[in-house]
Amino acid sequence: MRIPKPLSRLIESFQKLPGIGPKSAQRLSYYLLHVPQTELDDFSDALSNLKKQTVLCSSCKNVGETDPCSICSDVNRETNMVLVVEQPLDVMAFEKTGRYKGLYHVLHGSINPLENIGPDELFVDHLLKRIKVKPEIEEVIIATNPTMEGDATAMYLAKKIKELGLNGESVKVTRLGMGIPTGADLEYADETTLREALEGRRII
Repeated sequence: MRIPKPLSRLIESFQKLPGIGPKSAQRLSYYLLHVPQTELDDFSDALSNLKKQTVLCSSCKNVGETDPCSICSDVNRETNMVLVVEQPLDVMAFEKTGRYKGLYHVLHGSINPLENIGPDELFVDHLLKRIKVKPEIEEVIIATNPTMEGDATAMYLAKKIKELGLNGESVKVTRLGMGIPTGADLEYADETTLREALEGRRII
């Protein structure tokens, strides 16, 4: 049986998404055939505007609707600490805890030589420049995932930040405490675990 071209194109598009295999792509595509056209139009508009109506914050590199983002422009945030995460979803996870009141920096990935991802492919240099020009930053909390790649990224960042030696002193660099299982993604951690990890952070 030959699949209609519009349907096969949609199946191929779904398969390009992470975690979506051929069968899942087919199920999603056939499901959408039964959705009212008005809902499909809304879905299409949401996809079309996804990149058009969002920007990367020039300061923290989080995804927002404005530049600077709502967190960086919040005068009530503590500007003396920066929490470094791998992805924008990690920012959402920490914000849900309601405990962290500082600023963020999103790397958009982690160092992974097997996938040819080095520091130059991440927003590492931007973080270092940010620390240089912001003397009020006293602590950088590294909250990369507890994976081999996340740990390698954390060690690299700690080394580079300490090398800055601002005002004769290095900015304090800390790492999240225990509680998050090795190999886990922070975006899936519960709020209590993230709060305890923040409170139990250690100097590296």
